[in-house]
Amino acid sequence: MRGASALAGSAAFLRPGMGFAQDLASEELRTVGLSVTVQERILNDFKEASGVGSVSGKADIFPNTQTELLSGSSAYDCWEIIGERLPAMTITNTIDSIPAASLKNWANIRPIFTTPDPAIAPQAQISGQIWADEAKTQLWMVPTVFNFDSIGYRPDLVEAEEANTWTALFDEKFKGKTGLNVDPLIAFGQAILAMNSLGLLDVPNPGNPDAEAIDEAAKFLIAKKKAGQFRALWGDFGELVNLLASGEMILADAWQPAVMAVKAQGIPCSYAVPKEGYRAWAIGISQIGNSPNAEAVRAYADYWLSGPPAIIVSEQGYYSPTTNIKDVMAPEKYAFWYEGKPWQGPPERGISEGDLRDGGSLEERASKVSYWHQWPDEYDRLIMRWDEFLSA
Repeated sequence: MRGASALAGSAAFLRPGMGFAQDLASEELRTVGLSVTVQERILNDFKEASGVGSVSGKADIFPNTQTELLSGSSAYDCWEIIGERLPAMTITNTIDSIPAASLKNWANIRPIFTTPDPAIAPQAQISGQIWADEAKTQLWMVPTVFNFDSIGYRPDLVEAEEANTWTALFDEKFKGKTGLNVDPLIAFGQAILAMNSLGLLDVPNPGNPDAEAIDEAAKFLIAKKKAGQFRALWGDFGELVNLLASGEMILADAWQPAVMAVKAQGIPCSYAVPKEGYRAWAIGISQIGNSPNAEAVRAYADYWLSGPPAIIVSEQGYYSPTTNIKDVMAPEKYAFWYEGKPWQGPPERGISEGDLRDGGSLEERASKVSYWHQWPDEYDRLIMRWDEFLSA
């Protein structure tokens, strides 16, 4: 199977031999998440493959959805959540756990989600965030997409040696030409990565800084903002692409698909390999508490782990948590996106014959992770300091 056409065969990967149309026709699935995963073609295929009676989805940013759900909304059965926001949902009993045994495709999950990485602090990795019990039988979140974030830069305007460090975002040499994401958990984490590198802080886990580190990072960010360091605080994918493509920003904390989108316009754009390490994150399926459509949610989670739906996001520059993707993705594309091998075939999305994925293979990039995004213990203080930064 090749590309989007593989979606047509995805039903075969969902609990083979079960009559989904009969089992799930009385249920519906109402999901909410980023537009990265909440896509009409994916939802339509899930409906056809599973037999769920009704399927609908809404695309919205994480903070908006969290506020809506914590206010008591019962409009959804499923939140395609990012791992760092799980604690806010579990402590308020907003989500229910999903038994791993209910997912046929869980057997092919990548070890990064089940086995702690000895190179990273235990509290700074995804395997400690998704489980609802010590026995690892119940999941707060079934991973569907993950990636390692870095700095997008214009190689025609910035040398790779200068861009391959988080300090580049705050370097006075690039004053007025760098970009910072509006998510405070992202911004503080990478500011601390830079400050560690500059010798200003020594925080082992930038994803969970203590109160003192948050205060120091806030002072650092405010000083940089007042000095005119940032061209923009960006929050929209299209905005990021346009600013990098125009050259108004030559360096920005970026999503790799945005870098690919700039390249697709014929404009040089690269993704840095920061010496301090990547910021890692994962999005996945969480079941909203008391949803009347629990089986539909579990079927949707299993569908994402089946392989075919992940082709779409993989070809944008993300990764699938299941090894099933290798069985359904075009071999030459899997080789490029996952194995770090040269591109073979006609040009596509700014990729030409012989090109390599920035950062190399999945294995190589995973070995250079500094931390996985998480919910900091001092969240309230961080948000207070972020508000001070925004108003500075």
